[in-house]
Amino acid sequence: MTYSDRIVADHQVMLGKPVIKGTRITVELILRKLAEGATPSDLVTMYPHLTEAAIRAALGFKSGL
Repeated sequence: MTYSDRIVADHQVMLGKPVIKGTRITVELILRKLAEGATPSDLVTMYPHLTEAAIRAALGFKSGL
């Protein structure tokens, strides 16, 4: 599975920013929270619709830019 299976960009959702599919959680938010010291487990707790696989997809998306 690649990041493109979990991340979408639609101009009608969050102004076209890349988000986790089926949510309004942006890749930018995930990366910022991780940079601030949050762990993947912290993020899953804060955002129940988020999965660790989606977090890995966000990191893969960043690497693919």
